[in-house]
Amino acid sequence: MSHRILSTYRTLSGKPGGKWLFSKLVCWKAPYFSSIAPRIEALEPGRCVATIRHRRAVTNHIGTVHAIALCNLAEFTGGLGCDVSIPASMRWIPKGMTVAYLKKAVGTMRATATPAFAPREAAEGYELPFEVVVENPAGETVFKATIAMWVSPKG
Repeated sequence: MSHRILSTYRTLSGKPGGKWLFSKLVCWKAPYFSSIAPRIEALEPGRCVATIRHRRAVTNHIGTVHAIALCNLAEFTGGLGCDVSIPASMRWIPKGMTVAYLKKAVGTMRATATPAFAPREAAEGYELPFEVVVENPAGETVFKATIAMWVSPKG
């Protein structure tokens, strides 16, 4: 697992404003995610949880959270979850994503990303699907994604 990212999260998350600061640091490293202003709620091997607020910048023409904002949230949580879950000798990159829009997305969206199976160290690359479920404030699933992460040895 990426000891640096997980270690930084663990150091900051227990402090006032620490999760906010960690989320900002991730967006500084990967600036595109700033467009959705995600906030990490939990990060551990095998699980990442993050939220985005329903605000004008992520809203579509019908007043719901935009479909692509949900995709960005899925990639954000899936990527962080993958990064802290795989062995330190491995690296990852998203290879593809399938999505299902199940219900209008209204309110703060909460995404939970988990791997389809336990990551492993390997001499060759392999595909590791990450399942992402996005829920509305009532706990109803509004969006699902499967992100195919390509995990391969560093080097």
